[in-house]
Amino acid sequence: MMESLLPAWLMPVAASVQAAKVDRIFIGLTIISALIVLLVVGLVVTFSIRYRRGSKADRGPLPEVVSREFEIGWTAATLFVFVFIFWWAASAEITAFSPPKDALEVHIVGKQWMWKAQSSNGAREINELHVPVNAPVRLVLTSQDVIHAFYIPALRLKRDAVPDQTTETWFQATKTGTFQLMCTEYCGTDHARMLGRVIVMEPQDYASWLAAQPEGDDLAHQGERLFSARGCSGCHAPGSSVHAPSLAGIWGQAVQLDGDKRATVDAAYIRDSILQPARDIVAGYAPIMPSYAGLLSDGEIQELTAYIRSLGAGPRVIRTPGVPPLSSRVPGNATERSPAMVPGAPVSDTPAPAGPAVRP
Repeated sequence: MMESLLPAWLMPVAASVQAAKVDRIFIGLTIISALIVLLVVGLVVTFSIRYRRGSKADRGPLPEVVSREFEIGWTAATLFVFVFIFWWAASAEITAFSPPKDALEVHIVGKQWMWKAQSSNGAREINELHVPVNAPVRLVLTSQDVIHAFYIPALRLKRDAVPDQTTETWFQATKTGTFQLMCTEYCGTDHARMLGRVIVMEPQDYASWLAAQPEGDDLAHQGERLFSARGCSGCHAPGSSVHAPSLAGIWGQAVQLDGDKRATVDAAYIRDSILQPARDIVAGYAPIMPSYAGLLSDGEIQELTAYIRSLGAGPRVIRTPGVPPLSSRVPGNATERSPAMVPGAPVSDTPAPAGPAVRP
């Protein structure tokens, strides 16, 4: 096991799938750095003794061919090591942006000075995060005020929570227990007290804990109510007299924008559409949607995003007047809700009403 190679005083216990990759990179970089230090120090000591003042060592110039070959070889070796380290570390980091499709989804909001977590099933927590062991967990993070950094040392997980943006990462815990959660981006006076804990439980224990939580709607249903309360249905519900795009089945699809640009409907796109609707306009529609900046909290934007996602992702793209489709419509396509992000939860195939518009 990788953790046996690392003393307890050097690294915390490794408790996730990603931890093994991070530890291998850490050990590799440490070994390479140690070898370089030994080489440099060894040469310095050797030359200091050999060419000390008064020694009879030959101080004449090296043959030109030897010097040239040495420089070429040293430069090539250094370049190879650099490219290898970059590829090795980058490949491990990139995997953090590709969570499994069946991952348990948790929305995290950082604020001075606490962490607020809400699962797609509606369970809410402050400075705590309960997750099942051996199950992938997808985190969607944002900040309510300044930049925070969501860091769980035992899971080797760190991701910034940025105001007015959403960032994502995922992990899969391999050990049960309670692990420390902290903020590693200085965020104000009580930064050092912005602490929490992650409780990794057996699946049956997690199910019992989940059942004991206060009953409440999941994020999608909260977003559905918010969609009506904020007047979004007045423009984007079926039968609306306002010329606005429908959101049924658009999650994950490509949309054609003005200026010959395209975008993919994801959490970041929806957030930008709500806060900065005039930045990218869907082709064929007028820029009439007002900005909701300052009118919606980060939690409400997450609820609307969850609602749009619950409307399903079909194999079609948005059809706009006068703009040819980006791909062909598949016959028989139907809008469906995405499955609940809880292990073993049933999947609903009931079509949901249209959601709030993304970009007018």
